[in-house]
Amino acid sequence: MPKTLQNYNRHRRIGNSLNFDKSLNSLVGIVIICSLVVLAEADGYDEDKDALLKLKSAITEDPLGFTSNWNPKDRDSCSWYGVTCDSQSGRVTALNLSSNSNGSCSLLSLQAATGGNFSLLFPCLHESDGYKNYSSKLRGKLSLAIGGLTQLRVLLLGFNGFSGELPLEIGKLYLLEILDLGFNAFYGNIPLALQNCTSLRVINLSGNRFNGTIPVFFGQFPDLQVVSLSYNMLSGSIPEELGENCGSLEHIHMAGNFFSGSIPTNLGNCSELRSLILSSNMLQDDIPPSLGKLMNLQALDLSRNFLSGVLPPELGNCRQLEVLVLKHNHGTLYSRDNGSLQIQPAVEGEEDFNFFDGGLPDSITRLPNLRLFWAPNMNLVGVFPQNWESCPKLEMLNLAQNFFTGQIPASLRNCRSLYFLDVSSNNLTGPLPEEISISCMVVFNVSQNFLSENIPRISHHECPKMPGALSLLHVDLLGFYASFFYNKAIMSIAPLSSPSDGLVVLHDLSSNRFTGPVPPFLISSEKLSGRPLYGFWLGENNLKGNISIYSFDLCPSLDGLIFDIGNNKIIGELPLDMGNHCGCMKFLSVAGNQFVGSIPQTFSKLESLVSLNLSRNRLQGSIPSYFGRMEDLKYISLFSNNFTGAIPQELAQRKSLQVLELSSNSLSGKIPPDLTKLEHLNILRLDHNNLTGQIPSGFSTTTSLSVFDVSFNNLSGSVPLNPTLIKCENVQGNPNLQPCHTDPSSSEWERHSNFSQQGAYSPTGSIHRNSNVFNPIEIASIISASVIFSVLIALVLLLVCMRKFACNSVADPGSVRKEVVICNNIGVQLTYENVVRATAGFNVQNCIGSGGFGATYKAEIIPGVVVAVKRLSVGRFQGVQQFAAEIRTLGRVQHPNLVTLIGYHVSEAEMFLIYNYLPGGNLEKFIQDRPRRTVEWSMLHKIALDVARALAYLHDECVPRVLHRDIKPSNILLDNNLNAYLSDFGLARLLGTSETHATTDVAGTFGYVAPEYAMTCRVSDKADVYSYGVVLLELISDKKALDPSFSSFGNGFNIVAWASMLLQQRRPSEFFTAGLWDSGPHVDLIEILNLAIMCTGESLSSRPSMRQVAQRLKQIQPPAS
Repeated sequence: MPKTLQNYNRHRRIGNSLNFDKSLNSLVGIVIICSLVVLAEADGYDEDKDALLKLKSAITEDPLGFTSNWNPKDRDSCSWYGVTCDSQSGRVTALNLSSNSNGSCSLLSLQAATGGNFSLLFPCLHESDGYKNYSSKLRGKLSLAIGGLTQLRVLLLGFNGFSGELPLEIGKLYLLEILDLGFNAFYGNIPLALQNCTSLRVINLSGNRFNGTIPVFFGQFPDLQVVSLSYNMLSGSIPEELGENCGSLEHIHMAGNFFSGSIPTNLGNCSELRSLILSSNMLQDDIPPSLGKLMNLQALDLSRNFLSGVLPPELGNCRQLEVLVLKHNHGTLYSRDNGSLQIQPAVEGEEDFNFFDGGLPDSITRLPNLRLFWAPNMNLVGVFPQNWESCPKLEMLNLAQNFFTGQIPASLRNCRSLYFLDVSSNNLTGPLPEEISISCMVVFNVSQNFLSENIPRISHHECPKMPGALSLLHVDLLGFYASFFYNKAIMSIAPLSSPSDGLVVLHDLSSNRFTGPVPPFLISSEKLSGRPLYGFWLGENNLKGNISIYSFDLCPSLDGLIFDIGNNKIIGELPLDMGNHCGCMKFLSVAGNQFVGSIPQTFSKLESLVSLNLSRNRLQGSIPSYFGRMEDLKYISLFSNNFTGAIPQELAQRKSLQVLELSSNSLSGKIPPDLTKLEHLNILRLDHNNLTGQIPSGFSTTTSLSVFDVSFNNLSGSVPLNPTLIKCENVQGNPNLQPCHTDPSSSEWERHSNFSQQGAYSPTGSIHRNSNVFNPIEIASIISASVIFSVLIALVLLLVCMRKFACNSVADPGSVRKEVVICNNIGVQLTYENVVRATAGFNVQNCIGSGGFGATYKAEIIPGVVVAVKRLSVGRFQGVQQFAAEIRTLGRVQHPNLVTLIGYHVSEAEMFLIYNYLPGGNLEKFIQDRPRRTVEWSMLHKIALDVARALAYLHDECVPRVLHRDIKPSNILLDNNLNAYLSDFGLARLLGTSETHATTDVAGTFGYVAPEYAMTCRVSDKADVYSYGVVLLELISDKKALDPSFSSFGNGFNIVAWASMLLQQRRPSEFFTAGLWDSGPHVDLIEILNLAIMCTGESLSSRPSMRQVAQRLKQIQPPAS
């Protein structure tokens, strides 16, 4: 072999050897890498498994056994309940332990299409789903080990009982896209560590107890689609940053928190936004017109805030809008009691806080996709919108309690899907359009207007298909609101009936000027197939005719009937067919008509009757005994008729009875003794009859009755001793009855007044001596008193010259008898002489206070009966007759938190007012003495609420409305139980129907006067709101309105500026009186402080009404101790 070839072969063998070595090295490298990957994945498996087991160990209750198969001996955790792993890596990517994971209310389906279904953002409210009082849920803490699931993209823990603060380790979930912790019991601040989760698309923290503010970094998540923070305790403003990078944002839900400030205008930049729910907060100022740029918006709820201004017509540009809720009076949608979810029960008088100006823009009525529009009690004015041609999909419309004029437009016939229409309590006139399909309406309410002419008969045309959303189990956001409002409507009849899941149809045409005969039932025959409960109100109209042959043929198709034709001009006898056909009747009122004859025997078939009102007619005969056999009967009103005979003994066997009114008839016989055994009887009126015998002694121990009247009969014997119930005026007019005596020392007799818990009486009497002999010490005392008296006279003259009335002593002005006009009888005769005598001639020693209107004296009329007499400066009020007329008006103003005007005297020479005496002093002294005693937060809250309720009554319920104009602590009086009463109301000025009134004289006290009132002399109810806010600030702090400690801040600095400064600097704890911040709930205290600052806002429109203030205070009522 040639040498060259040998060399070649040798080199080839060497090369092959080298190549083999290289291949071997490569293979070894691959093996090593694969081994490392396998080891890493194994470590990942172990890390995830370990984290899950630690999560399980932190769970204290697992009633459904969600984690029962989480076995530490398992090779991996991917088969465990609720755990989802990546098919490639085997790492945990989703954890779903929601107690609602299989329900329609879960956020689970948002993984595929975030926000694809509105219903996924709200909890179900159906009892059968277990959410009214559910206990089948996980409880415990969220372990710190959650941060070990580093590949997690979906975390669903909603509808459980997890508590504690959210661990900071959640910020290690860098890949997290969906975070659902809704409806648990987490608290504390939203952790800043969440800003590391930059891939978040859904953040649902609703229904917890998070506090603090919304983190601004929420606006930095580029893919964020859902932010749901409703029903927490978050405060502060909604950050502007949320609207700066919101191109993907579809849903913002922040209802039920304590957010303040304005709605950010740049939310109008969130072009993909589909729902904006900001209800039940403390947001102020106008609705931003920029919201009109949200072309994809489908639901907007701004109710239950402090918004003002005009409704922006730009909202008409939101062409996709389906749900528009601007105001409602039904409270928040949920309760967190024991962690449960439920519709809140209706609260008497509870109202929304938004207060708008102007009318309803036509652009809103032209929204083509609008299906639910809710705007009652919005202060809207002008002609009722006439153009509804562009709302063919409209289903629910509520514009009640506004100030609309004009007629109900026939164009509403174009809203062929409309089944709920409420335009009650407006100023609408004219006839009811025949074109409107009343018969197809589930709720039709036009009550309390001025509608006239005959009520049109129903037109028999096909009704649109009813939505399936009227049950509590909603299917989308529209269904949620529809079911909520519909169920609130039917709750109004709850005292009369407990409707099942069946349909309830309510048609209310009462309190108008309709004429003609009583129309037949307006319900469509199509609705009868479901056996609905039907309410038909026609009361307080001008309906005439005879209904003795009225048709009740539809009754057998009803599950229940409410029928009210009271206060019309109907004549004749009661219809026999009513009893024959309407065994389902729940409520019947024919009161205030001209019915004659007796109660038909057929009425015995009304076995379902709950309430019967036949009062104020001309009915005669005896009261049927079969009423006592009606098991559900609670209310019987037969007063002001011509009934004769005895009170049926059977009535006393009706244990369900709550109201029995038989007064002003010709009944005879005895009062059935068993009436005293009716545990639920609350009102018993038997006065103005011919009853004989004794008042049953059992009434001395009854506790259920609140009203009892047997006056003007022929009763005899003694009066049962029950000072809580039986007053002398309740038994007067019985000549054979033994004299009525009351115990002057009785604390119950002290509370005789209906309008004050303390009443007009002192808890202690005075001891009077009969001796007329003065000893030397007394003579010396008299001489000293005379000297002091002379000095005081000189001081009084000086003060009169300064036009400032103060306490003085004046002799009896004359012997001529002068009249005292009595406004509220206290059971003791009041004359000019005995009032002046009780004050010792307005002696300075009896003076208990003085103010801008005059001095107030304590006057003991007889032992144990004490009143307060305010002596007014003669000449201050011009026109005795005019002033007397105004005082008579004030005598009719009564509220539990107003001092009671018992009587007055007005003449050219003397003027004084007689009020109930309150021994607890005034709020000014209470605040001064507070450092010397411990006062609980609940007591301060009670005082604030008492005063707010009194002012709300003066502003909103009095006719004419009353402005106080001098609200300050010294004008707020207290009884021994620290119940608060507002005094001096109405003395400054009575206001008519106008909102404001110009005056040339600024009443009020420096430091409490609203700035616009001081500068322009223009007064409004919002000036009272400002003064109340200052008083509220004083009540919860240790400062006065113009405290000397404010001098270091410069001129003009007052308690309002101080409170605002501390709140802005996040130093609220420094504001509150000593010990209050440490003992009181911080969230409630901050809200009170926020509320007081809102009351003292510079802008009138930004200040809430006093009714709004009262309702807000009521919402944060401290728990009963």
